[in-house]
Amino acid sequence: MTLVNGTLRIEEAPGRLLVRLDRPHVRNAIDAAMVADLHEVCADLEEDPRVLVLTGAPGVFAAGADIRELRERGREDALAGINSGLFDRVARLPLPTIAAVDGPALGGGAELAYACDFRLATPRARFGNPETGLGIMAAAGACWRLRDLVGEPLAKEVLLAGRVLSAAEAAEVRLVNELVPEEDLLDAANRWADRILTGAPLALRLTKLALAAPPGAHPRFDDVAQAVLFETDEKRRRMTAFLDRRNRPDH
Repeated sequence: MTLVNGTLRIEEAPGRLLVRLDRPHVRNAIDAAMVADLHEVCADLEEDPRVLVLTGAPGVFAAGADIRELRERGREDALAGINSGLFDRVARLPLPTIAAVDGPALGGGAELAYACDFRLATPRARFGNPETGLGIMAAAGACWRLRDLVGEPLAKEVLLAGRVLSAAEAAEVRLVNELVPEEDLLDAANRWADRILTGAPLALRLTKLALAAPPGAHPRFDDVAQAVLFETDEKRRRMTAFLDRRNRPDH
């Protein structure tokens, strides 16, 4: 069943939520209504953790933030972190997130994709941040997420010199985890979700937290997280099943 939530189309499947950006008349430009709708999705996934698959329409992921709204925003809007707050919430969702990108992911659309844990793309995907050409900066995560994802020299090309990465270039630098034909994009996203969901939910959650922790938190955070996992029934069940399989005569 597909639920229409204002600017989104939402489908539930075992262990995951497929969310499709749905403002095709403006190439899925991210406006305040879409931000509010995505906050509702985040609240749902925080209460009931599942893998998030985030995609757009055929041929466009999101061509940026809504320029008509941006033109009217002032200092207080920027300080409120309208888009950056949402993208940070997406990045902090309990279970992994997958951006399935077909066509342009530009400006805020690129920053939304950067906030996801994995990015799958078709050959017609493009990633770029043209904000300085509009008199602003990419302030919703690109200045540090893109640097962490692809390295500072290439991030500077995108953010300061307006370079737009093709799908092939993005895959070469591992900004894109897998390049697939347009018709296979959602199948690939579901395959990734299936692979992720073979892991124990709490182990996935704590591993994601460990990956996001500052350097000074290690190794103490890891030791405490592992201590929690060592005491779970899930750990005992999975390890017992592993040993049983290994000890079978036909193994």
